[in-house]
Amino acid sequence: MNEKAKPASPERRDFLKLAALGATTGGVALATQAATVEAAVPVAGKSAGYRETAHVKTYYELARF
Repeated sequence: MNEKAKPASPERRDFLKLAALGATTGGVALATQAATVEAAVPVAGKSAGYRETAHVKTYYELARF
């Protein structure tokens, strides 16, 4: 073959194969994840409105000009 019609290098092909395999494996891992997620239940008697929690206070401190 001449220099202009050179096929892709084997390293590049291997990389693309591994990238596709990794994406597939990651998708399967996420689909079969067995973690249980529970919803947060508000405390009875309190409103479900705005609450100034610790992380909100931290944000306010960091956002000051």
